[in-house]
Amino acid sequence: MKTTIDQENISKQKALNRMKNNALALLGLAVLLFIIAIYYKIPMLQAFSEAAMVGGIADWFAVVALFRHPLGIPIWHTAIIPIKKNEIGENLGNFVSEEFLNRDKLEIKLDEFNFATKASDWLSQDENANKIASLVAVNIIPGILKTIKDEDIKRFIQVQFKEKLEGINFGDWVALALEPLQKGQVKDQLLNNILEVMTTELSNNKDLIRKKVKESTPFLSFGLADKSISEGIFNGLYEFLNEARNPESEIRLKIDEYIYDFLDKVKNSEEMRIKINNMILGFAGKKEVQDYVNGIWDEIKLSISTDLEKGDESSIKKSIASLIQGFGNGIKEDPVMIDKINNFIKNDLLSVLLNNKEVIGDLISSTVKSWDGKEVSEKLELEIGKDLQYIRINGTLVGGLIGLVIYGVEQLYHYFII
Repeated sequence: MKTTIDQENISKQKALNRMKNNALALLGLAVLLFIIAIYYKIPMLQAFSEAAMVGGIADWFAVVALFRHPLGIPIWHTAIIPIKKNEIGENLGNFVSEEFLNRDKLEIKLDEFNFATKASDWLSQDENANKIASLVAVNIIPGILKTIKDEDIKRFIQVQFKEKLEGINFGDWVALALEPLQKGQVKDQLLNNILEVMTTELSNNKDLIRKKVKESTPFLSFGLADKSISEGIFNGLYEFLNEARNPESEIRLKIDEYIYDFLDKVKNSEEMRIKINNMILGFAGKKEVQDYVNGIWDEIKLSISTDLEKGDESSIKKSIASLIQGFGNGIKEDPVMIDKINNFIKNDLLSVLLNNKEVIGDLISSTVKSWDGKEVSEKLELEIGKDLQYIRINGTLVGGLIGLVIYGVEQLYHYFII
């Protein structure tokens, strides 16, 4: 698949070939005119065509000599760019470091450019924000998901989960959550609700109690004691629960006392808090909990991938675009931030560039030197060769006109002098 750069190079090559053909056609026309002038003995046309051919051929030689040896003949001072590649690279590096990386010139340009304002204007536009969001959503995020190892992420989540749990004093949390129970109304209401549920469940499971009693009585009793035993158990439990529902009963007072003692231990006993913490941490260490924690990353990754597959409807992409656009609008409305950004670029970033300008120059020089001479020549010809063909065309035309001028001067000389 051809990239955008490849397509541009193909287009440039076609344009270059077209201009070469035009220059060659003009030179061919000059040759044709020369033949006609010789055949029909037309001195003026002969003078024009002769000079045009000389000018066209001379300029063809000059243009070709920049990039390669004309006709493959290693003539002295031809193929200048491939041969002088290293010197060109060194001069280019020196030019950039000495002329381009100049504080006074760069400061003037940066002040005129106002980078922060232009950047914020660009970012605040829907089209540009969506372009950046698409780049992040299509390339960066999927690339990150493919690069990172699931095992590393899961291990990281497990470590963070464990450290966070160990850093929490669950005893304090439990004490804080149960503190309302020490207030009579809340405690009594909750306890009454629990006792009501237990009474209802006891009534609903009367047959189950009888079955369990029957399974537990001796076989030799022939079931004679089952009914009385189960009725005794049921009635005893039922009376116990009913009595516990009475706020003034002895059972209720003992329950209240137990609850109060438990809450007091949770609040004030370090040993009880350690037990609560150990119990919760022990629960968190169970395989089922660990598997659930490991599955968190799989769910997150699947959710991200599924959302990104929606394209323009991706909520992640929309959020990124909104964030970028909001950032651009925020900068535009904040003169202080604009000044800070511009001053950062003008002072800090510029200082880094200027302090390393020799390194930058050396980098440019060494990079150009590392290029293949023929490749450099072909690339440069692709970029500027089209315009250089106008030199050949102008050389042919100007040469022809100069030939006419010389012919005219010669005729005047013969007419007036001789």
